[in-house]
Amino acid sequence: MIGLAQRAGKVISGEELVVKAIQTGKAQLIFLANDAGPNVTKKITDKSNYYKVEVSTVFNALELSAALGKPRKVVAVADAGFSKKMRTLMV
Repeated sequence: MIGLAQRAGKVISGEELVVKAIQTGKAQLIFLANDAGPNVTKKITDKSNYYKVEVSTVFNALELSAALGKPRKVVAVADAGFSKKMRTLMV
């Protein structure tokens, strides 16, 4: 589903771009690798909590990278429809 959202242009990846997306309100859902470093984890979770964006840590870095086709530890979904569907799939 993340790969599909990326092909639709609704995925923001990379730490700084994701932080900017959270601050501007574009990010609907954040996928943070459960094996990401402590600095990245703290930065993303703190920003997400402040701006009230849901963070999911169900994937590791390898799974996120495979879904996107490039190495990433944090990904933001910038579309309400995709994020809603992903939430229903995670439950």
